[in-house]
Amino acid sequence: MNAQPQQISLFAEIASAYAGSPCGVLDNDSLYSTVAARIGTTPEALDARTPIGRAGVLRSTVKRKIRWYQQTLKQLGIIEHVPDERGVWQLSENAGKDLHRAASGVKLVAFSTELGVAIWGNHQDVFRQIDEPIALCISSPPYPLRKARAYGGPDERQYVDFICEALEPIVRSLIPGGSIVLNVSGDVFEPKKPSRSLYLERLVLALHDRLGLSLMDRIPWVNYSKPPAPTHWACVNRVQLTTAYEPLYWFTNDPNLVRSDNRRVLEAHTARHQRLMASGGEGRLATYGDGAYRIRPDSFGRVTAGRIPRNVLERAHGCSDTAAYRRHAQAQGLPTHGAMQPTSIPDFFIRFLTEPGDLVVDPFGGTVKTGLAAERLGRRWLVTELMFEYLRGAGEMFRGFSGFSLHAGLI
Repeated sequence: MNAQPQQISLFAEIASAYAGSPCGVLDNDSLYSTVAARIGTTPEALDARTPIGRAGVLRSTVKRKIRWYQQTLKQLGIIEHVPDERGVWQLSENAGKDLHRAASGVKLVAFSTELGVAIWGNHQDVFRQIDEPIALCISSPPYPLRKARAYGGPDERQYVDFICEALEPIVRSLIPGGSIVLNVSGDVFEPKKPSRSLYLERLVLALHDRLGLSLMDRIPWVNYSKPPAPTHWACVNRVQLTTAYEPLYWFTNDPNLVRSDNRRVLEAHTARHQRLMASGGEGRLATYGDGAYRIRPDSFGRVTAGRIPRNVLERAHGCSDTAAYRRHAQAQGLPTHGAMQPTSIPDFFIRFLTEPGDLVVDPFGGTVKTGLAAERLGRRWLVTELMFEYLRGAGEMFRGFSGFSLHAGLI
């Protein structure tokens, strides 16, 4: 896959050097030599000095770069200075206790399989360099909540621009008839009012007007296990109903070439319909709705592979993959994601909208459920995620897949 970085960055090699050292401790001289060996730099090139700055002080440019990335790791809370030891650093004891956001420009391969790759970094830094044709982008972006979750997110005023900017490089690489599916929130309210925000309507119009996307459908994800909300307007003031769904917006760049096929997502017939087909179909003639609908003898008598799904997805929030992710995260002492989607959501759309071998992407990867569903279905995948800890926990879900490799910086 051309989209996969073919050279691990200097940043990644430095993180890997600390992870691979005894007890995570490394002095600077050892760091320099370890990283130089990894990137194929000779000792002579490592020690070569050139004039730096106005004063023209002779410095090693390679060592200078390494120290710069070392300071980035420090700012992220991944390494810390060993007290009373000059030039000695170690993996932080608190690494993994809090969320560490990838710094601007950082693109670290967190883990990969033969089919896909998860990258720790900003989606903008990654997808602007992608030249691989994308068949589907399915994602659950951060919601515009008034009180953001631990992983942060834009507010309502910023949201339309935020989503359009995130999708622009992906849409540019979308194959004709490719699709974008967004899981967004319908539970955003006007300030101090029980009336819902119109941000979704503004978003749909912006995606059409700015990026040329056509809206194929609004599919409710019905989840009766959602906690009662909106609490203030439904449970306290009693003027609203509790919410049981989230909208899933399906877009394409070319409706006439859209690559969806509902035969890939057929559902099992009910026992009653199976009996009807087995008996040869209806044995009656009936008319409904002023003749708009007619049932004729032998209707529904043809045996078919399954029934076409309705454009409503009923899925519980919890799933076995979520439970497994929580176990892995807790075993590593990692914070867990606060808003996990069940794998059944991306699984459905990947089957419906792509074919085996297609590339599926997710710029807001979270716990990499999109990658997990794509891997199981034989699709290639590329996921980006800003938060280091989410990828560490998610990586454990992929250990059984062919070609799995967890970057040393995450071990």
